[in-house]
Amino acid sequence: MNRDEAIGGIVIFLFGAVTSLLSFKMPLGTFRMAGTGMFPLCLGILLMILSGIFVLRLLLQGKKISVKKEPMVEISGFRKQMIFFLGTMVLATLFFNQLGYPLISFLLMLGLLRILGMKRWALNILLSFMTSAASYFLFVQWLQIPLPKGFIGL
Repeated sequence: MNRDEAIGGIVIFLFGAVTSLLSFKMPLGTFRMAGTGMFPLCLGILLMILSGIFVLRLLLQGKKISVKKEPMVEISGFRKQMIFFLGTMVLATLFFNQLGYPLISFLLMLGLLRILGMKRWALNILLSFMTSAASYFLFVQWLQIPLPKGFIGL
């Protein structure tokens, strides 16, 4: 068992517990008429269950806890990917109001597809357009959620 995996599972379990506890400060409602606290409560419980299963599986494997020593100088491909992924999310958050929901969702999806390894630009642009258009019509048109329009004005 890798020590980092065990620590990650425990941290996610604790995050789920805190989320569940904090959701009790909001009205829960019922499953028919869910309040604002119902969704975080369900997600917190789901996080605790899944991370509990993960940690239990690690413990039942019975292998000794090992610590992997990696050089801190070189950054693996996975870590680069994670840093670019988080950077893209931060940039999307920073420019969300200025660029507006339709454009930022398109650019975010385009960037994330590229970061995750899809090399064909035509397919990336098509998928980004389709997902941003679908999410726009779902959230803005159908559910009528007011989202920033940006300079496009959609």
